[in-house]
Amino acid sequence: MKPVETLKRKDTIAFREPTREDGSDVWELIKACEPLDVNSRYCNLIQCDHFAETCVAAIRADGKLVGWISAYLLPDDPQTLFVWQVAVSPLAQGQGVGKRMLNHLLDREACKDVTRMQTTITPDNEASWALFSSLARSRGARLTDRPHYRRDDHFDGRHETEHMVTIRFPDESRVAA
Repeated sequence: MKPVETLKRKDTIAFREPTREDGSDVWELIKACEPLDVNSRYCNLIQCDHFAETCVAAIRADGKLVGWISAYLLPDDPQTLFVWQVAVSPLAQGQGVGKRMLNHLLDREACKDVTRMQTTITPDNEASWALFSSLARSRGARLTDRPHYRRDDHFDGRHETEHMVTIRFPDESRVAA
């Protein structure tokens, strides 16, 4: 049996906008990151192509994709960044990659007017709660949540209720954390 590869702290990870060539790699990464919902390859291709300014690809020095964020500015509220998915490869988990990607995204020119971040999280997704709570604390922001997409109303009882998590950033936290 081949030993499982792990990311070393000395490994360098670069954060950049995705390109359409990243679409299949993003799909493979999300597939490896349970409990994330796997969308179609085409969906991930469109995210990489049409929403590159608000998505993040985390690339290891050897060129391997080890992290991904899909996000977009709300069409009717461009001060709110909605984070759809955060995926960190098992090769890079525990290294702070998720939080570093979120900070990288918030510090981009495309997000210069963002005053709020939103995402949805199921009550049992401890990793996501920890990630977004840590981001809010590090930026001196307030995190609130409420049930939003409900199990019975929106998912026909087949998916846990998703809580809308909102992080409101104070003006001074817009500076890189």
